[in-house]
Amino acid sequence: MRVDGFASVQAPLSGGELVTKPLIFSGRELVLNFSASAAGSVRVELLRDQMNIPVEGFSIEDCIEVLGDDLERVVRWKEGRELGDLAGTPVRLRFVLWDAELFSFRFRE
Repeated sequence: MRVDGFASVQAPLSGGELVTKPLIFSGRELVLNFSASAAGSVRVELLRDQMNIPVEGFSIEDCIEVLGDDLERVVRWKEGRELGDLAGTPVRLRFVLWDAELFSFRFRE
């Protein structure tokens, strides 16, 4: 069995998304355990708590597409933005998947 792979969120090639409940995190990196097909990918957007407004610099368009299959892939955004400045602030994560499975995510230093 895949590490942390007991359950997953899956999306077909046509796409799908998941939005988390508001959460407060510590750390400066978001790490994914995911699997995407050759045509699949994952992107992540940070939303302000209780609003559907993306945090500036952390929108879907700013997210560098996450490809492949990995137990511990760091999500990156354009211009090298890091999450550290948002630590301690309530946010929601919006995952947009195309032909991919998301098994888990976590924040780390």
